[in-house]
Amino acid sequence: MATTTTKKPAPAAAKTTASASPRQTTPLFGKDNYRWMLIGIVLIALGLILMAGGKSKDPNVFNKDEVYSFTRITLAPILILGGFVVEIFAIFRKDKKNA
Repeated sequence: MATTTTKKPAPAAAKTTASASPRQTTPLFGKDNYRWMLIGIVLIALGLILMAGGKSKDPNVFNKDEVYSFTRITLAPILILGGFVVEIFAIFRKDKKNA
């Protein structure tokens, strides 16, 4: 017994073609946003560089003034946290052109 199959017509949505002009996307961040992000990254990197170090030439000698200096304990963490605040500001800042 031979069965015959009938071909169903394609849905109307499948017949449409892609639009002739490509979709233009707007950039996620503006030029000022990237500038602020770069400033934040520089602040974070500077804080990490200032925090590094404190190694003594002689491992048996502990230099309290070198390890617990103002730069490593206070200034570097403030720079790192400030860098993160600048990064958050840069991400949430609205671009003037798109506003």
